[in-house]
Amino acid sequence: MLARNSANANLATNLKDKVTDSLFQPLVVEQLKAIVITLVLAVGGTVVIAYIVKAVLGLRPTEEVEVAGLDVTEHGEEGYHQAS
Repeated sequence: MLARNSANANLATNLKDKVTDSLFQPLVVEQLKAIVITLVLAVGGTVVIAYIVKAVLGLRPTEEVEVAGLDVTEHGEEGYHQAS
């Protein structure tokens, strides 16, 4: 989008089909495609990993563990002092 043949003559030689002097830049379309592909792969991979973890370990603690407090049940520490 910012690259122009008028600013850098090397672009006209090496990237003549991707960089033009017009407002529409074909290179921007390629960059948008790369962004979409990256997002799809990241979201898809995260979903697959989440389902695997859910099947093997589960994503939520039991209600008893949650009520008792995850700090105490998971690593034996209290996050806050208990009021007596």
